[in-house]
Amino acid sequence: MVDSLGLVLLVVVHSAGLQDRDGARLVFEHLIHLFPFIRLIWADGGYAGKLVKQARTCWGFAIQIIKRTDDVKGFQLLPRRWVVERTFAWLGRYRRLSKDYEFYPETSESMIYLAMSFLMVRRIAPPYPFKTRSQDAAQCSAFLSAP
Repeated sequence: MVDSLGLVLLVVVHSAGLQDRDGARLVFEHLIHLFPFIRLIWADGGYAGKLVKQARTCWGFAIQIIKRTDDVKGFQLLPRRWVVERTFAWLGRYRRLSKDYEFYPETSESMIYLAMSFLMVRRIAPPYPFKTRSQDAAQCSAFLSAP
């Protein structure tokens, strides 16, 4: 689960044998306790069906399904869908997340939280722009040669 900026709110890693729609129920059970103020969730067409009604009655938030129109051929940019895809791209830049190396799902969840924490810290405080020795030497020689 990501927020509207693409920052990870909640991660639940499960086996590949569990369908995404069923995995969403696991996410929602944790989400209601951690973020009780969430009222709207955007999801793609794979989450349509009984889950939309169950989310409203059991957990108290609405799921808005963002679907692609059937008459359009080829690529179509869907609103809000790119936010999650961009988050996947950010996380894929980290070596431990580029492939599924972990044996335990809890370790994978921890690695996702760690990578997102690192990404958020880098946004708050970008790395200090260190100078190279050649840049320092050029500045020193220019300073020493000045009259």
